[in-house]
Amino acid sequence: MLRSKNINLFLMDGDATGRIKCTLANWTGVAYKIPRTDIDKCKDREDLKQCGVYFLFGVSDDTGENIAYIGQAGIRKNGEGILYRLMEHKRNPEKDYWTEAVVFTTSNNSFGPTEISYLENKFCNLAIAANRYTVKNGNDPSPGHITEEKESELEEFVEYAKLVMGTLGHKIFVPLTATTSSASEGSSAGDSEELELFLTRKIQKIDFTVEAAAKQTSEGFVVLKGSKIAPSSDDDSTISPGNSQKRKDCKIENNILQEDVLFNSPSSAAEFVSGKSSNGWILWKTKDGKKLNELAK
Repeated sequence: MLRSKNINLFLMDGDATGRIKCTLANWTGVAYKIPRTDIDKCKDREDLKQCGVYFLFGVSDDTGENIAYIGQAGIRKNGEGILYRLMEHKRNPEKDYWTEAVVFTTSNNSFGPTEISYLENKFCNLAIAANRYTVKNGNDPSPGHITEEKESELEEFVEYAKLVMGTLGHKIFVPLTATTSSASEGSSAGDSEELELFLTRKIQKIDFTVEAAAKQTSEGFVVLKGSKIAPSSDDDSTISPGNSQKRKDCKIENNILQEDVLFNSPSSAAEFVSGKSSNGWILWKTKDGKKLNELAK
């Protein structure tokens, strides 16, 4: 069972858009959220001269997708650990996409090469699995060799770090749905706390039957990987420009959706899978045939 948590956020510059320090009770970890433009302001932070793991966040100018780079920083001979690495990235023209960094270190300077290697590997794998951000790391980081005792300790650190990262505004570790499922698996609504719904619709003009599954979540409406999507046609002019572009950008192979996709409303999700204007409140149904608008009454 999840327990309540008390997270302390310190606005270092007295501004919610500036630098933020984050700590939790009974956790030796320390996190910083630092805008790229404020990196130089951190030169007096001794804990940023330690070992740690960092994230660079930005948005692609070409696709509008969220981008993240995950790295580790050991202590250099000049004593500049994480901070020195961030300043290197700031000067690197090949990493001009990022606008802010999130850093994880400790209050007791307990990280060494083994710990940061393990955490970098773990964070990369979690981010890739969640599929929220395009992870820019060229190579899969090595987890290193650690004892089972140390692994247990670091896994606890990871759980706290995931909580802090979401609090700082990045859902890089949070999958779109609470459980891994797909339309082809036919999961029932009882598999998780999120309501699962189904849409079957015959598109007469192109003689195609849409078979899609979706979940209502706290963020909106997620069409699930494995859904059978109507192919593009001349009738696409009846859907919104946003959904028309999303149908082009999403991973779809042989009319099968290859990733979970988030929408603001059930009607937008129904429009996406059908390729035409749709009323999602009527078309999305539970496994036993109850319409979504009936559940809202």
